[in-house]
Amino acid sequence: MTVGEAVEKIVGALAAVAGLRPAIPALGRDGMAVDLSAEHVEIRLIAMRLPIPPLLEQAADAVRPVLTGTEWENARLRLVVTDLDGAAFG
Repeated sequence: MTVGEAVEKIVGALAAVAGLRPAIPALGRDGMAVDLSAEHVEIRLIAMRLPIPPLLEQAADAVRPVLTGTEWENARLRLVVTDLDGAAFG
């Protein structure tokens, strides 16, 4: 699997987690929220609801199977909430 394919699958898996979305620049694309290296997979997210810890558990559960069998299978998964959407407070 290429890096691009892995990023696409990771973003797709995250779409199933209600309450989180990839953190992307205004003119960017979803894949810009994901960095892959041999040591870690970092995904930057925006939380749209609270509490955050259960959302991150769901995200990890969604992403880990995507990495199985790839060169990133044993990489540390780092989920970073970079912002809270105003909807999280409403």
